[in-house]
Amino acid sequence: MKRFAPLALILLLASAPAAALEWGKDYVEVPAQPTSAKRGQVEVLEFFWYGCPHCFHLEPELNAWAKKLPKNVVFKQVPGVLSDGWLPLARAFYALEATGLLEKLHGDVFNAIHVEGLDLNPPDAFLDWAAKKGADRKKLAAAYNSFSVETKVMRARQLTRAFKLNGVPAFVVAGKYSTSAYLTGGNPQTFKVLDELIEQESQGKK
Repeated sequence: MKRFAPLALILLLASAPAAALEWGKDYVEVPAQPTSAKRGQVEVLEFFWYGCPHCFHLEPELNAWAKKLPKNVVFKQVPGVLSDGWLPLARAFYALEATGLLEKLHGDVFNAIHVEGLDLNPPDAFLDWAAKKGADRKKLAAAYNSFSVETKVMRARQLTRAFKLNGVPAFVVAGKYSTSAYLTGGNPQTFKVLDELIEQESQGKK
């Protein structure tokens, strides 16, 4: 004889909230930093490095996830700077951004390094490569060596240190919560944690 759960129990289970996020397992709190988000918005930063194979392999999943973000989410990629050796590619990122080429060549930089095996750390190597991709080498070089790009690179390094990041890819939500696949155990879990943190911030929950 089949037994059916009471309707009240079914409704209770259906409305039960998802398991609460666990500090130290799903995310950690980091020293809070000001964000660029306006009232009602939630800023999400992904810290990456072009030379990082994990960042390279994450890109397709990241792009798919970013396309589905709520309208109140401000998502930005930030070149992490964990050492001076990471500075050239951080500068390359902001130089592409300054010349309007980031959307076009961002993925190509990853492919050049991880598929073609090119070393784009030397400024001339990066500029020559970009020129072959259609960039105006002179304009890109001017941006690469500009004060504004230098300022953004230094800001990226400052944020990397301020959030106490020790690896990439890593995400920071609302300038105060950090998560990564290292914590969660995998990329799918990381995106679930990010979605939950975004939801909490959007609703004003702690």
